Amino acid sequence: MANNIAPSGLEKEQIFVMAEKEMEYRVELFNKLTSTCFKKCVENKYKDSELNMGENSCIDRCVSKYWQVTNLIGQILGTGQPPM
Repeated sequence: MANNIAPSGLEKEQIFVMAEKEMEYRVELFNKLTSTCFKKCVENKYKDSELNMGENSCIDRCVSKYWQVTNLIGQILGTGQPPM
């Protein structure tokens, strides 16, 4: 039988604080990703209202690599060992 004990007020507060920290981390990660890939892939002179094919491809690759590296770092920090 499952143990259905409701979290105490202190535990709820800790859960809320952890959720806030996670949200702050996700927003910061998104902002860094956006800034990094924009600087790398989009020209300073805006010629068109939309991204051209080269800029789109660059952003796709940049975002993909950024997530791969972020996940790899998370794995390394989580286990304390580099993946094989």
